[in-house]
Amino acid sequence: MTDVAAAEAPAATDEELLARFLRTKNQPTGSQTLGFRMQKVEQATRSVEVAFEARAELLCNPMGQIQGGYLCAMLDECMSVACMVASGMTAVAPTLEMKTSFLRPAMPGALKGIGRVIKWGKTVAFTEGELYDDQGRLVAKATGTAIPTPFKVYKK
Repeated sequence: MTDVAAAEAPAATDEELLARFLRTKNQPTGSQTLGFRMQKVEQATRSVEVAFEARAELLCNPMGQIQGGYLCAMLDECMSVACMVASGMTAVAPTLEMKTSFLRPAMPGALKGIGRVIKWGKTVAFTEGELYDDQGRLVAKATGTAIPTPFKVYKK
């Protein structure tokens, strides 16, 4: 499997891509619920940094901690956006499978997510994601496999 995205020159700078994400008017409802906000794009490393603002009334279990499924969704967002960046903004990469390790409870408030593409091939992408609390402690880590799909497939 060749690492397709690695050989292509970026069509836009990291700053231009970040500005494009920040200008998006129709953010998916799931992203809004998670408090998603793009912070950084690094095309050279095929990675992104995302801020999440986890609201207790939406995302917490009865113990006051963010429910694990929402942490998985945050990690999936990070890894998926990293795939878009790795493709040069020409493809999405629906998740085929994902494994998450929960390392400590995550509390409501600010979380930082990192998503990166480890390998980008013609038919499969391998990704990693990490979530950190507001004190910089790793709360969850994930690996995933996704299927690169050109944007045009989704156009009607």
